[in-house]
Amino acid sequence: MAAICGIDWAADWHDVSIADSAGGEPLAERRVDHTEAGIARLVGLLGEHAVDCVAIERPDGVLVSRLLAAGITVLAIHPNQVNAARDRFRAAAGKSDRFDAFVLCELARTDRHRFPALRRSSDETLALRALCRTREDLVEARVGLANQLRAQLDACWPGAARIFADVDSPIGLAFLGRYPAPADARGLGPARLRGFLDRHGYCGRRPVDELLGRPRGAPSAVVGELEAEVRRAVVLSLVAALGPLVEQISELTSQIKGAVRAHPDGAIFLSLFRNPKSVLTAAGMLAEIGDNRARYPTAQALCADAGQAPVAIESGKRRNATFRWACDKRLRAHVGVLSDSTRKWHPWAGDVYRRALARGQDHPHA
Repeated sequence: MAAICGIDWAADWHDVSIADSAGGEPLAERRVDHTEAGIARLVGLLGEHAVDCVAIERPDGVLVSRLLAAGITVLAIHPNQVNAARDRFRAAAGKSDRFDAFVLCELARTDRHRFPALRRSSDETLALRALCRTREDLVEARVGLANQLRAQLDACWPGAARIFADVDSPIGLAFLGRYPAPADARGLGPARLRGFLDRHGYCGRRPVDELLGRPRGAPSAVVGELEAEVRRAVVLSLVAALGPLVEQISELTSQIKGAVRAHPDGAIFLSLFRNPKSVLTAAGMLAEIGDNRARYPTAQALCADAGQAPVAIESGKRRNATFRWACDKRLRAHVGVLSDSTRKWHPWAGDVYRRALARGQDHPHA
């Protein structure tokens, strides 16, 4: 007879609860270490009890991949759903890892039909997902460091933040590495700046006189000698941290462009954008949606997971639709970029956007 299992995962160990799928009779409870031997022991234990379904609170990771490789159906249940279900099985407010494993096991036994099973994507999709998510994480780190750099410049040298459009651009970082403080730029004139721009391949969008006038027209900060020295060192430290980040983001961008064009479904997602250079968003959508068609059986399921479908609240005479916060945040960001680009050229999308603004919605919600 088949059995079901709930696993409360952790970084160092996992609590396991196995029960009969028909009556819920407990069959085994274990705690296994998150080691090769522990996971192998867990897979063997699941096979010994003929477990065909496992409920767990995460959709990825080493443990989940090993369960899927063993041919076991995996239900990834959101922690909020597990939290809401705890009161079904307790009278007091107690909580433990063993109890959470039991709750997951019971959810798999009684509500299995309510939770979609994980669908394994192809190797190409998993590789593309790793590239896209790593790039997104590095971009987030770059934005944080760039904000810190701007804050330091605003405090000691506001003009340096204005000379180029972005302080974290390659030429902006090169400029700050050469002129991290006002004292370093005292001898900076048109000829020296022109030489600097030529050495770093400046595009020539702005003339030298205009660029030079930006730091000279900015207000001057009044700081002590010791503070100026410290802030100069801080600027150089942030520049040194941002430089490799910018280079790696550029390298990952190139890899993503090649990977999405080589993907079997790449042409489908690339066709959603009129601009052929819109590769990153198409790659991100493909990475998050995946190539397993069974993951989203209907368009409504995809819209809900992407945060594009509102949440209906009805009680008595009250009827309201609210923004869907519980969704795949990465997928929502990519679909939001697609929606924003589409409303600029598609009449129907533009009309939907304008009507949403007229109702008082802000730009992201519209």
